[in-house]
Amino acid sequence: MSEPSRRRPPAELAQLIDDSIAAARTGNDAWPALERAHIASQPWAWPHTRVHAAMLRLAWRERDRNEIVGQLIRLVVAGPGSLAGRYPPGNTGRTTMGLTEHGPIPADLVDLLDR
Repeated sequence: MSEPSRRRPPAELAQLIDDSIAAARTGNDAWPALERAHIASQPWAWPHTRVHAAMLRLAWRERDRNEIVGQLIRLVVAGPGSLAGRYPPGNTGRTTMGLTEHGPIPADLVDLLDR
């Protein structure tokens, strides 16, 4: 069995991340979809950064200054943190959680991330 890629997530997780970002654009409550995408994307630099960019766009649309500032900071640290394997599992990526705070991972994501 080959070593998992550090450059890109497995296809099933990549699709989940893409679907969650798309759902955030069209859904009534976009934050839960983006939080789910964030948890799934953390091990990979580019998807992790994409999710924070989507979170920044949403914060901007909502004119949420605290979230905008928090997402700008997270955009800077997300990619390098993922590359270094230093990210807090289960963190939702929102400013309601500290940058290094761990959180619960939904059971279905645990299964996907463990593969």
